[in-house]
Formats: sequence, C-alpha cells, structure tokens
Amino acid sequence: MEILASIPSPGTSEVHLGPLPLRGYALCIIIGVFVAIWLGGKRWVARGGRPGTVADVAVWAVPFGLVGARLYHVVTDYQLYFGEGRDPVNAFKIWDGGIGIWGAIAGGAVGAWIACRRRGIPLPAFADAVAPGIAFAQAIGRWGNWFNQELYGKPTDLPWALEIDNGIDSGTFHPTFLYESLWCVGVGVLVIWADRRFKLGHGRAFALYVAAYTAGRFWTEYLRIDEAHEVLGLRLNNWTSIVVFLAAVAYLVISAKRRPGREEIVEPGAEDGSGTEDEAAAEKPGPDAEADGERAGADEEPAKGADLTKKDGEPGEGTDKAGAASAS
Repeated sequence: MEILASIPSPGTSEVHLGPLPLRGYALCIIIGVFVAIWLGGKRWVARGGRPGTVADVAVWAVPFGLVGARLYHVVTDYQLYFGEGRDPVNAFKIWDGGIGIWGAIAGGAVGAWIACRRRGIPLPAFADAVAPGIAFAQAIGRWGNWFNQELYGKPTDLPWALEIDNGIDSGTFHPTFLYESLWCVGVGVLVIWADRRFKLGHGRAFALYVAAYTAGRFWTEYLRIDEAHEVLGLRLNNWTSIVVFLAAVAYLVISAKRRPGREEIVEPGAEDGSGTEDEAAAEKPGPDAEADGERAGADEEPAKGADLTKKDGEPGEGTDKAGAASAS
C-alpha cells in the first residue's frame, strides 16, 4: 500500500514539563477541563449567574465525572481487566487511557446536581451554560488517544492516515481520534450559534449538544477496530449513541412545548448582588453605626425643643432653619 502522506504518532506517551514528566493523556484531560470551566464561567455570567459559580460546581462535577467515566469503561470492557491473565489493579490506572464519555456525563451530572442543589441553582440552566465547553473539552481530550496510540479506525491509505506501531498493530489507519475531535469542535460552535439565535433554555442547549455529539459518535465508532462488545452486529457504543440521541431529541421537542423561552433568573441573588453571608454582614449595621445613630438623634433633640419654645406665629432663627430643612 503506497502512502502519499500520513499523521505520525508520538514516540512517547509522556510530555515533560521541565523536570516533571506528565502523561499526554492526562495533560489533554486537564487542559480540556480548564477550557470547559473557563468558557462555562463566561456563559454563566452572561446568562445572569455569579462569577466563580462554575468553578465551584466543577469541584463536585469533575471528580464525579472522572469516576463515572472510568467505571463505564471498566464495566463495558471488563475483559481487559478481569479476564484470564489480566491484572485487576490496572482498572485503577486511568492515566493509561480508558474512559467512557457516557459515564463522564452521567457522573458529572450527579456531581453538578449536588452542587447546584446546595446553591439553589436549576441544573438545566447550568447545563446549558457549560454545554459548549464540554464539547470543546472532549475535542481536546481525544488527543490523549493519539498519545497512547489507541482507538484508531480501519486501515486506510488516505493522506491523513494515522501511523500506528504500538506492538499490536502496525501500518496506517483512520485517525478516529481526529475525526471525533473535529466533530466536537463543530458541535461546540453549533450549540453557541443555536443558543444565541434561538435563546435556548431549560436544558435545551445541553440536549442539542448531546444529540449532535451522538450523531457524530455513531459513525466514528463504526470505524473503530478495537475490541468491543457487540449487539446485533453493532458495537455497544453505537447502540448507546442511538438511544441517547433519541432521548435528547425527544427532550428538545417536549421541553420546547412545555417550557418555551429561557430562564429569567438562573442563580438566586445574582441579579442584585445579594445572597452571600459576607455581603449580608456588610449590609447589616454594626454596634458603632447604631451608636452613631443614637448620638445623631440626641444632637437633634435640642433643635426640636428650641422650636417648641417659640410662640405661635413668632418669627425666629429656629423656625427659619426648620422650614429650610423641610424644603430640602
């Protein structure tokens, strides 16, 4: 097979940040998380939320998402860790690759729900804000598969074929990591455009992200040749894509009919800057302020008393000042 051009794979799966070696897979995930938090934060504030809220929710959502992603992978590919001659300890080595986006979204949603509930935030509104950022994070995270030389597609001689030499396969294959990465970038752009154009709310921007992503995941998954469970001739992830796609489309249609428009308030107190303990304490008058008020009131008493000593109709300095004060 004559190859006109190809994409080389990295010679190592590690990236050295000075003296610190870091797995390329982990680096891609970390960068993706930061991008999702940054973009989600900007969109959340634009929708009427507080700065910093997305980062606070991420403290819950990211760990839950990573655990869910790894659990999904281990459960659906259990033979890689619990089969004959396999070491179950490898199930904990997430840095070697192996996470499932379905588990990541489910686990992250649980963590986000907990955090949002604690802050009185509607989860659908929060999901709409972070949806494009999640798509861009996936686009970045897929490059971790390039570092690990994994999850590639069928053999090909296309100019953008991916060179693989990992001890298992050798040759040029479809770079499904690149296909999905580019698709996720397109999904993120689509959600941003549709959200601005149609003012999506109540979880519909997130549902659009899910529907668009699963449509692309179906065909990229169909190209892959790594070992996977199959049902009726289709890989398990293909069936998952179909089911999740239908659920997302159904939610889009039903939600648009039941709750049209977008939420007016997405975070309690954000519209007037109130709602935190520190702000409440700052607004509450302290003992010194109360004492000053009492002294001010005491200083006013003699003036009022002086007015009372004047006879009805008798002009004087006190009445002139009192009249000037009322007019002002």
